[in-house]
Amino acid sequence: MTEVETVETVRDDGYRGIWYYNQPLDSEYRFKYSGGLGTYPQPITPLACYAPEVDRTFFCYGGALRTRNEITHMISYFDHRIGAVPRPARIVHKATDDAHDMLAITIDEEGHLWLFSNSHGHARESWVHRSVRPYDIERFEVLADFNLSYSQPWWLPGEGLLLLHTLYTGDEQGSMRQLFTRTTRDGREWSERRPLAFFERGHYQVSWRSGSKVGTAFNCHPEPVGLNARTNLYYLETRDAGRTWRTAAGEGVDLPLDRPENPALVRDYRCEGLLVYLKTLEFDADGNPVILYITSGGFEPGPDNDPRTWRTARWTGSEWVFGEVTTSDSNYDFGPLYVEDDATWRLIIPSEPGPQRGNPGGEVAMWTSRDRGRSWRMQRRLTRDSDRNHTYVRRPWNAHPDFYAYWADGHGRQFSRSCLYFTDREGSGVWRLPPEMTSDADEPERLW
Repeated sequence: MTEVETVETVRDDGYRGIWYYNQPLDSEYRFKYSGGLGTYPQPITPLACYAPEVDRTFFCYGGALRTRNEITHMISYFDHRIGAVPRPARIVHKATDDAHDMLAITIDEEGHLWLFSNSHGHARESWVHRSVRPYDIERFEVLADFNLSYSQPWWLPGEGLLLLHTLYTGDEQGSMRQLFTRTTRDGREWSERRPLAFFERGHYQVSWRSGSKVGTAFNCHPEPVGLNARTNLYYLETRDAGRTWRTAAGEGVDLPLDRPENPALVRDYRCEGLLVYLKTLEFDADGNPVILYITSGGFEPGPDNDPRTWRTARWTGSEWVFGEVTTSDSNYDFGPLYVEDDATWRLIIPSEPGPQRGNPGGEVAMWTSRDRGRSWRMQRRLTRDSDRNHTYVRRPWNAHPDFYAYWADGHGRQFSRSCLYFTDREGSGVWRLPPEMTSDADEPERLW
């Protein structure tokens, strides 16, 4: 791009999430997955960042137009000083209901907000925007328009931006997902794409940052089925903004990884006959990775593929140790893991059955562990007696205790409205972001 275009955001009159379904099925569950997916999908992260300089948590979500169910890329913030949110700002309107077209956010050292508007494969355009002014959601520069799927941007102080992302290849029925990285310091000049992994039919990945380290956990979509047979668990990390990658044990690897049996393999679940649905990646106080995921017996919803088990894989410094938390009723139940300063491990996940049992989400609960994931207890249920399933609980980067996780809701089997919610670190309440606004700023409503 030769010139830097700027765009102004459009303020909306309330917080409304997108409703989406994928792959109709001939069963009572109706779809492989569906619901209020305004904070979907898990390979796009982070969706929120806390900025202590202005005491605001900036967050993104997939909104919906008031008059039709088409996804809009929305950004807003929770102002911790006054306990309120402004009218949300729309930066992109996509003429689709496909919730894969989500956006990610990161913040650079000067306070500029970077937004990454993804496309599901090559069906629509993708963009990279950066705020004209620090910590401001009114006006953005359009820095790039190269194809992006499942972007995961990490700003590394002193290094610039490391972008993990996916490229689709093949036709729509046989699409394959290849993992790449790119880097930039200013958003105008970008490195070439560097291949990270591609074997069989590709991968999904989740990533997180700890200091100068960025780690990624990914699975494999095996031949010939592809993503509906996703399995295995892999891990890699970089300490030099993607120039080199190594295993958790520090073993260097040659890239791209091009076969299922490779040094990054954490556990061979294909041999165990289990599918792997990645959730989140975290690091402990020593900088060792902890991976959260669900295993199940098959891709279709329903009890035939139970148990759907929440699991952790923790690197101790010398080996991977595996633990179990609880079970869920959907492969697409999703929530974050937190490893906190006092060594508490905390989960905020929709582990409890919701009104549409067997569909994604449910009632949200908080789980804690005091022994590095060897045992867990439910600390409290955060939602109850809901009309719609709560889905895709997301963790802000550098999360503030008062806005510790947020998510959307939606009916699991038919189109519905979708609202957005958040909770604090202790789970002392759940607040709903205002679906309708008549003023420039409103306080969220406490429901539970």
